[in-house]
Amino acid sequence: MFDRMVALAAAAVLATVGVASHAADNAYGGYLTPGELDATSVIEPAPRPGDPRYEADRKIFRATRRLVGSPRWELATNDADMSVPAMLRNFSCAVGVELTPANAPMLVAVVRRAGFDTSYQTRIAKEAHKRQRPFTIDKGPVCQPQSELYEKKAQRMSYDYPSGHTGWGWTWTLVLSSIAPDRAQQILERGRVYGDSRFVCGAHNESAVEAGMLLASATMVLVATKSEYQTDLAAAREEFDALRGGAPPAQNCEAESALLSQRVMPKLETKSRR
Repeated sequence: MFDRMVALAAAAVLATVGVASHAADNAYGGYLTPGELDATSVIEPAPRPGDPRYEADRKIFRATRRLVGSPRWELATNDADMSVPAMLRNFSCAVGVELTPANAPMLVAVVRRAGFDTSYQTRIAKEAHKRQRPFTIDKGPVCQPQSELYEKKAQRMSYDYPSGHTGWGWTWTLVLSSIAPDRAQQILERGRVYGDSRFVCGAHNESAVEAGMLLASATMVLVATKSEYQTDLAAAREEFDALRGGAPPAQNCEAESALLSQRVMPKLETKSRR
């Protein structure tokens, strides 16, 4: 177990600068092997013009532009940062202790490796559905520079569906919930809000957020069956249990809690069926 923990810690040092675009690396690096899961068969097809979900996405994008400049907009801007240090900060209040790359290297390593699997599946689905991002359909501000969403190699804006940010956040959510099940309620709530930040930001449609959560959940069901993942998760749980005894509590959690409880989904009018 000690050798395994050392190896995980070494991997985590490299992971602290990583984001969810892990599948773009030359080596796959996940717990699964390519071909074990067909992402396109797990989620619904992306909404198309004429689909009620397509129009609902447009209404949600337009309605949530009213949040520009608000504290919830600031949280969405914060959540656009996919770096490992940022993700550790994002979930510190949820787990009840301050997480850093230095005090949680095993956690970082297991999430990063699982993130290769979830982001790989996201990339397959994006290429299959080719859904455009909401700000390319309706004009409106976005909480992060659009250049961050542009694929230079392809010379185009990256695709919307499913949301890779959301899949990355939900990977953290599911791993942390397994490590700290007594904090699962808080962790799951923060993970859901992290996903919501993507349509508050205007970078993704709401349907892409839902698809990102579903796809990550489906992928992690398979990941959880792998013995290597189970071993790594046990090491991360041992690390976290020790951390609880000495790490300082997370800061500014009251302000975050108020934002997590804020309703951001607009009420959409629906026609009654007769």
